Amino acid sequence: MAEDNRRDPQRIPRSAARALALPLAGQMALDWRLFQGREWLARNLALEIEQRRLFPWIAVCFGFGIILFFQAERPALWAPLGAFIACAAIAVLVRRSLVALAVMTGLAAAFGGFSAGVIRERSVAAPVLARMTIAPMTGFIEAVEDREAGKRLLLRVVEIKGLAEAERPQLVRVSVKKGEGLVAGQFIGGTARLLPPPQPAWPGGYDFARDAYFKGIGAVGSFTGAVRTLDPPRAPDWSLRLAAGIDEARNTLTHRIASAIGGSAGGVSAALVTGKRGLIGEPANDVLRSAGIYHIVSISGLHMVLAAGTFFWIARALLSLAPSLALLWPVKKISAVAAMIGATAYCIFSGSDVATERSLIMTLVMFGAILVDRPALSARNLAIAALIVLAREPEALLGPSFQMSFGAVAAMMALVPMMQRQRPEGQASSPLERGLRGIGQSVLGLITTTLVASFATAPFAAYHFQTLNPYGLIGNALALPLVSLVVMPSALLGVLAYPFGLDRPVWQLMGVAVSQVLDVSAWVGSFNGSTVVIPALSIAALALLSAALLVVALPASSLRWLALVPAGAGLALAATPSRVDVYVDRDGTGAAIRSRGGQLTLVGKTSDFVAEQWLRADGDGRSADDDSLRRDAHCDKAGCVVESAPQRHVAFVQDRAAFEEDCRRAAVVITRLKVPPTCGAPLVLDREALSTRGATTIRFEGDTLEIRSARKGSERLAWSGRPNIKAEDRPSQSPPRQTRPVPEQDLPEEEVSSGEPD
Repeated sequence: MAEDNRRDPQRIPRSAARALALPLAGQMALDWRLFQGREWLARNLALEIEQRRLFPWIAVCFGFGIILFFQAERPALWAPLGAFIACAAIAVLVRRSLVALAVMTGLAAAFGGFSAGVIRERSVAAPVLARMTIAPMTGFIEAVEDREAGKRLLLRVVEIKGLAEAERPQLVRVSVKKGEGLVAGQFIGGTARLLPPPQPAWPGGYDFARDAYFKGIGAVGSFTGAVRTLDPPRAPDWSLRLAAGIDEARNTLTHRIASAIGGSAGGVSAALVTGKRGLIGEPANDVLRSAGIYHIVSISGLHMVLAAGTFFWIARALLSLAPSLALLWPVKKISAVAAMIGATAYCIFSGSDVATERSLIMTLVMFGAILVDRPALSARNLAIAALIVLAREPEALLGPSFQMSFGAVAAMMALVPMMQRQRPEGQASSPLERGLRGIGQSVLGLITTTLVASFATAPFAAYHFQTLNPYGLIGNALALPLVSLVVMPSALLGVLAYPFGLDRPVWQLMGVAVSQVLDVSAWVGSFNGSTVVIPALSIAALALLSAALLVVALPASSLRWLALVPAGAGLALAATPSRVDVYVDRDGTGAAIRSRGGQLTLVGKTSDFVAEQWLRADGDGRSADDDSLRRDAHCDKAGCVVESAPQRHVAFVQDRAAFEEDCRRAAVVITRLKVPPTCGAPLVLDREALSTRGATTIRFEGDTLEIRSARKGSERLAWSGRPNIKAEDRPSQSPPRQTRPVPEQDLPEEEVSSGEPD
């Protein structure tokens, strides 16, 4: 390095670059050289190169390629794969030019992400049920989950009467009202009511159909009668036996924990250990959500870090008891291996859900860095973990679990250098002072990291769930110490004591701590405004806020200040949401129409789940059974009419007799019937149109309408008085754009029987 510096006096030593790129807490004032333009940019880019901080942007480019894939329509594999190979080859040829190398590497990563999406889509391809079917069905139970009312089964289908093999789904998710005696691995049969996995309730909403496709689930529904245990036509294969064995072990431990503790605390404790959340009652779910700590019952990053950290600490403590081992053996690396093995076993036993697997990959990368003497927490390791996760499951990028977990970790990793403080040399302190200082730093660290994680994940929570929990900082600050210091260590100790039959006292101790967590959650949730419902963010607002998070988290230099630009623009868009005026259900059974009073009015027979999706997207905190939701609709047996604006009526038709009048007076006609060709309404959404579009929204803008559909994308149409023209036949001012909305959130069990996902 010294010889290189003599040859190039302009080269910045890495140690100096590190010191400049990672400022301390007192050195975070705005660098006014920002306004010197090119000199400031060149200096900071040099620091980024010295710190090797360009590598994390490869993961960003990879993710951008995945986003492009989800905007594409039936792409071929050879095109992105060929472009990836070409860009990678060019990058090797131009490696002496840093700018050219960076550009070509970024393009190669983007085409690589696109290719990964195509490969993943084709690898999971399986038949999907085309229409509602009621027929006898047989299959092997792959997983069982207890619910408050019955059980939910994941069934590996063998036969559905009346469906050919090419049309028969491989996996279906069905509910059973009375499922006593049903366990994973059994071969069962019965009459089932099956529906295709439902499309989004509104364009931009949770797309269960896409999630189900990537999980191999081709239908959802319920058994309508008795379920019989039958003799299997063949022996189950090894994968089914393994999955069934793990699921049965999880269910056994779940019931043992729940019975040892009892009540809501028992269901939450069982979920923390096994990942089975079916025994958690809805009141407990609401309490945890209102306090902003529901994430503790979803086995993901927090649990994996605590579990792996506990394994690491125990192994290192035990090895350190022997001085010869501590001095001669690489105790830290051995402990890291033990933590990796323990985390992997925990992931398998907890069900290997998508979020858990992503957390495991990230944890393995972090502990793997210890084995090769690298920093465990670094932007490089985070990028490697993201690349592995996205290459394996590209669809994860669109889900809140990936976005919130990686966003929170990236933000906290960027915060760590800013929080570092150098203690003045020669300053003495007593043991009491050191202890108090340590406690104060721990409390400050918990509060600060919780605050940073809350800010980092807020845009994703607002986009996917349309809710914010302002008091989540208080809830997390009070609950996480109990979870970290009592609950998770008790969970590990209980699992170790379980084979010996000595686990009951441990579960009871864990239950006491979980009860305290629920009490804290109930107290925080009782605050006025603990849960704020906000209008759904636009994709543009989410993209800008995500870009701001990346810019503030990935650079190591003053380039972080550039995040103010997209953050300001994103917040401006979020503060001025553009609400839609009409929501139409995917099958035309109901709609929500904005009345002259400014609030949504429900018409038709929409399910409560769909209605609540519309209300949350509009920032409306009313429940689906609120009487005021139907107050402004003028209804009779033939349908309903809502006055959305002066001289602008929206008609919901349920009887053909209403077409003559409504087609003459209404600006928009919505029906699940087939509209007669003589209908002169400017815009018609009938059975034929909705079968093509899916769920649809309409926004009135002066003399134009903006129409967004789950399947056809976005259109802007001019008002027209010409009769017999349906929306899909009108010329649009801009061509339709294919979009695939972003998922995902937990859905209630009762929606399974009505065709909605769980």
